[in-house]
Formats: sequence, C-alpha cells, structure tokens
Amino acid sequence: MIHFEAGRFHRLAAVAGVLTLTACSSPSIPTGPDSPVVITWWTGQTDDAGTISQDLAREYEATHPNVRIRPEPGASNTDGLLQKLSAGLLAGRYPDISYAYGSWAIDLDRSDRIQDLTEYSAQPEVHWAGLPSAAREVATVNGRVIGVPALVDNVALIYNRDLFDRRGLAYPNESWTWADFRAAAKALTGPEPTTFGTAFPAGGGEDALLCFWPLFWQLGGAILDGTKPAFNSGAGVGALETLRAMTVDDRSAYPARNGDEQVAMFKSRHIGMILSGPWVLAALSNLPLRYGVVRLPGTGTDHQTVSGPDLWVLFDHDDPDRARAARDFVTWLTSDEIDVKWNLQLGNLPLRETGRKTMAFRDYVKRFPGAGEFAANTANVKQHRPAVAGYADLSRNVGDAVAEVLRGYESPRQALDEAAASTESMID
Repeated sequence: MIHFEAGRFHRLAAVAGVLTLTACSSPSIPTGPDSPVVITWWTGQTDDAGTISQDLAREYEATHPNVRIRPEPGASNTDGLLQKLSAGLLAGRYPDISYAYGSWAIDLDRSDRIQDLTEYSAQPEVHWAGLPSAAREVATVNGRVIGVPALVDNVALIYNRDLFDRRGLAYPNESWTWADFRAAAKALTGPEPTTFGTAFPAGGGEDALLCFWPLFWQLGGAILDGTKPAFNSGAGVGALETLRAMTVDDRSAYPARNGDEQVAMFKSRHIGMILSGPWVLAALSNLPLRYGVVRLPGTGTDHQTVSGPDLWVLFDHDDPDRARAARDFVTWLTSDEIDVKWNLQLGNLPLRETGRKTMAFRDYVKRFPGAGEFAANTANVKQHRPAVAGYADLSRNVGDAVAEVLRGYESPRQALDEAAASTESMID
C-alpha cells in the first residue's frame, strides 16, 4: 500500500547531478523485438507486495518468452529509492523501470538517462487521454513526458457512523461546507470516553498539508506565483485559521503527531471524522467499525481534494531492445486488465475511469466499503503540487508552519509569512 507519509516528497537533486555522469556507455545495436532481454523493475513496494509483482512478472513472461522481468523493491521503502537510485546511477547499475514520486519529476527531467516518452504517450495502446489530467500533468515537464502514471489517490472525509448516531447527528453529505464540518466536530467532542470530532496531523511535513492544501485551493489559493511563494496569501491565512480555530479554540480537533496516529485514534473510536485516503480502507474493513466515506467539505460548490500522482520512470541503457521491452511492459502493467491486479491488491484505486467498470473493481468495492466514493472523488482532483526543484523545502516549511499554528504557538499570518521567507531562495 502506498500512502502519504511524513517526508514523502523529497527532492532528487542529488540524483539529478549523478545522472549526467553516467551517460558514457556505448550504445547497443538493436536486433529486433524478439531479442532476448532482461528488465529490472524497481517496484518501490514493501516485501508484502513481492508475491504480487512476481506473479505479474511471470504472467507477462508467459506471453513474451524473450523477456525476463526481475521485480525488486529497490529499497526498504519508496523514500529509500532516492539513495539506491543515486548510488546505482553513479556505479552504472540502475534499473530499467523504477517507481518514483511525482514531485521528483523536475529533477528527473534534467537527466539524460530517462527515456523521453512523449511520442510513446501518443500511441493508441497507451490510452494516455484516459489517465486523470492531474497525473498526466505531473508526468509532463516542460512539454516532455518523462514517466507513466503509476498511482492516483485522493483525500476524502471518513466518518464513524456509530459516533454520529450516538450524538443524534445527521451523517456528512455531498453538500457539506467547512462550517458544517466544524459544527459536527464540536458536537462529536466529549468525555467518557474522550472523543474528538476530528484530528489533524500536526507533526509537520507533508502529512500536515493533506488537510491544508484542499481548503487553500478551494479559497482560490496558488502555492506559487511563478517561482515566488504565494501560500501566505489571504487564502492561506483563511485556510489555516479554519484549522486553528477547530484545534485551539473549539478543541474539537486533536493535534495528532502524524497521519498514523490520526488513523489509529479513528480505529479506536476516539475520533469521529478524519480526512484521509483509500490506503486506510483495508485496515478499517477488518474492524467491527461502521464507517462512511464522502467527498471533502466544500467552499460553495468547490470540493477540491489533494492527490499524489506517482510515476513509473523508464531509464535508458543505450540498448534499444531493453528500452522497447520496458515500454511494452509498462503499457501492459498500466492497462485496465492488469492495473486492477496490481493497484487493487496494494489498496490503491484503478488508474483510469474505465478500470472502475471492471468486475475486479466491483468486487473490490464490496470488500472495502468506501472505495467507490474515493474513486468518484477523483473528479475533485483539480490541481497538483508543483513539480519544482525545492518543493521538498517548501513542503517542510509550510508543514512546520501548520504544525506551529495547530499547537497554538503562532498565528496563521505569522507562521505562513515566516515559511514564505524561508522558502523564497529555495525554489528553482
């Protein structure tokens, strides 16, 4: 399962510098589509996903006898791919395909070791137009396609039906505003046992921003104005004030250390509502917990959410046969038929809307209530975090600002202005 973790969005600047140093191998002479090739596939997944990737590799090989797929995690977790990729590129031992966070795209674009997939994306069998627009935008840097979307998720409101029933409250619905959300959180908060209406991750980093960016965008905010920080605008102050008032004034939102603690408190019935993603459904469905899922509260009719499109990046080994085989495998892997075998088993959503019409997804929705609502919520992904060098610094600074405010240490204006001043020289 892939989910937003503290520190998830790191720069690949070190890798970008190393990439250009590896462009010294001699090109191979192409021998044709049936030439024997071995493809190394770094999945970026934990060992739990090892069986899934091995099974898919064997399935592909059964119809492509000249190709051998070697699936490997690449690192102990996805963040660890940065160091492994950097070292491998320096040593000339890097994979043919690797999972990559979308925020790495700008650094990857600076490399001459990445396959340019612009022409490839236009091929009919790729079904590029069927992928969510936010994912396509992340994969495209300066007009050049540098990866294929691997994952698209989003954040919605998950609520405990029993706690709402106990307080005699109507369940959240599609037309909820942030004022409705705040009022319900206050009504859910109480002692015996100690219950909070909601919780916001307040440990800093990207975790703290999953609740901030959607409301910020709904209020008309833009993270950057060109290369200048713009998150300290009126929209930023207004969004953070809403979160602050619930946490500090109402005391209806618990300031959790991170997203994991937030989910743990929801599972133990100490939290009535959380803003989280489909990655928690597998854990919730195994509990005697009656929960529901609905899109985020809105500002007017705007219910924008936040997503983290990630990529499959294909590396160039100066071997046309390997490059061709890598492209063919990724086309197969991201097809509707195979995508549901991969992403659904990892607790993710199908990449395309057409994948949601498959029998596999219908079965998935039965097993994991709320999956259908998360899939529909993809339509509320309107923007993505900027793929710029320095986003990791921006994310850390804004996340820390949110944490300071939720703990009652600073005002929204003060904290965001300080974050903007710290970030200004870091954006490239």
